[in-house]
Amino acid sequence: MTFDIVNPQALGVPKGWNNGLLAPRDGRILFVAGQAGWEEESTGTPPDFAGQFAHALDRVLAIIAAAGGAPADLARLTIYVVDLAAYRESRKAIGAVWRERLGKHYPAVALLEVKGLVDRGAVVEMEATAVIGGGR
Repeated sequence: MTFDIVNPQALGVPKGWNNGLLAPRDGRILFVAGQAGWEEESTGTPPDFAGQFAHALDRVLAIIAAAGGAPADLARLTIYVVDLAAYRESRKAIGAVWRERLGKHYPAVALLEVKGLVDRGAVVEMEATAVIGGGR
């Protein structure tokens, strides 16, 4: 299964995301609830920003896998961060995490800075949409 990438020239060339992905026919849509980079009930010290990014992304991908999907089925990802500056400072490490798990697959991505997250100690949370299966 592949998505059709939708990047109108008028919007410029995106780097590290797509403006839109058109899902194949007959695919099943999976909505993934917010997955935190640190759960409040966890013991120890929360990992650094890139570590929390990896943890949240791993949780998203585990849910996609449990539904019978693969990382390339990820169509849309919304990333919530409590500190945009920390995100920017961690971009190189985040990029390494991304490439290790998703290679050059880039879904439609939104990044939002928020005041706080429900899980104390969490600095990143992700929610996603995946399209599982579907032929052309």
